[in-house]
Amino acid sequence: MMKTKNYFLKIASALFLLFAINSKANNLEITGTSVSGNNITFTISWDNSWNANVAPANWDAVWVFVKYQDCNTRLWAHTNLSTVAGDHSAASPLQVDPVADGKGVFIRRSALGGGNIAATSITLKMTGLGAGPYNFKVFGIEMVNIPQGNFEIGDGVSASSYNSILITSTSQSTGLTSSIIGGGSAAVPSTFPMGYNAFYSMKYEISQQQYVEFLNSLTYDQQKSRTFNDPISEAGTYAMFTGFNYRNGIRILTPGNNAAIPAVYACDATAGEENNSDDGQAIANSGMSYADLSAYLDWAALRPMTEMEFEKICRGTQPRVAGEYAWGTTDIAPINSFSPGLINSFQANETYTPAINGACAVAVGSISGVYGPLKVGVFATGTSGRASSGAAYYGVMEMSGNLVERCVTTANATGTAFNGTLGDGTLTANGDSNQATWPSPTTAVGICSKGGDYVNSATQARISNRNTAVDAARYPIYGGRGVR
Repeated sequence: MMKTKNYFLKIASALFLLFAINSKANNLEITGTSVSGNNITFTISWDNSWNANVAPANWDAVWVFVKYQDCNTRLWAHTNLSTVAGDHSAASPLQVDPVADGKGVFIRRSALGGGNIAATSITLKMTGLGAGPYNFKVFGIEMVNIPQGNFEIGDGVSASSYNSILITSTSQSTGLTSSIIGGGSAAVPSTFPMGYNAFYSMKYEISQQQYVEFLNSLTYDQQKSRTFNDPISEAGTYAMFTGFNYRNGIRILTPGNNAAIPAVYACDATAGEENNSDDGQAIANSGMSYADLSAYLDWAALRPMTEMEFEKICRGTQPRVAGEYAWGTTDIAPINSFSPGLINSFQANETYTPAINGACAVAVGSISGVYGPLKVGVFATGTSGRASSGAAYYGVMEMSGNLVERCVTTANATGTAFNGTLGDGTLTANGDSNQATWPSPTTAVGICSKGGDYVNSATQARISNRNTAVDAARYPIYGGRGVR
């Protein structure tokens, strides 16, 4: 879950309101925020962190970014951070990795090791801020490093599968013809992110609490575009569906006003008092259109993943297996939100017992408002392995089942024109992503579906299954995540 606390600090005779965002997907907590000049300081902690030099030889990290609100206009904007590593500091055992566009930083282990990260002090240098006063929010999203390297695509049996080929540095640098890649694909140019180069992937699908925090930083008009029900609706109105459907408990806490003042949203899966421990904060956010997803990713300064990157995340350096799922085998055990082994429903520790290899939220069979996605990372425990936790090769969760992943496709020229441009933290006035090189949020041409979902056949959750039909609509089985 994510909680918000308020802190007040007088700095240079200006009043700053500081928010701490606690995200419980893997007990990620950002607390104790303070500002001094251009420096923002906070403590960060999360569980099950790693930095390994043996297979899969990667690490996890937290993508941290900052938003500021002008106290006069009440509008939120993205805060730039220094691109110089020496301008930031982190206490042991962490380090801060700045990025070239300054839209955030990656915080990760500085040495080989594994286990929980206790509360650790971080100081980041903000840049480009004029005179205040401002409000600040610090956000964190758990990410997984996907190293540079060769990998295989296609499995020979899944629907519309690519040809069974190896993606190498040569593939990335020279491109692929349509006949070589197969699967009805268009030619793929060298500018398209094939997955060979290193990148980061969100560890989990976007959760309901993450979407709430996104909505609460938007204007009224932007909120109206990113929800099903108008933000001016009465308190208690559900945001994404007509009522409490598909396990989505995002509700209006305080209605918007005069088509100008934005609403305040909260999680309330078990109707009553909002933001309780059983209000579904860590449930994957269902009902997202591609426009919703691309807006969230642009706002967070991430980008959509490509369908080739999807296969890299899942399969890693392992040889392909015909019909395999994200955990590398053909074993699958369909689980749903009414399965007897699902315990602690809607809580941060929602899980399934006993552990079983191939557990996956698939195959309910038809859309019904009483079913819905499970908590992100639902099958992972302190003792689970890759097959019993449902983890992809590099440690990314729910790449098979739960909610459909919307990826940039190679099926048409619109998709293959994508060049990996990153979000810049800002949206259009009506709440759409503003990245001209991304597939259009209006038409979704250039977007495909990967990974299956809690409703449909398990075969759709296979790594190499490709559904290239274009669909821009909101739908109960659609969710998503981003990469950088």
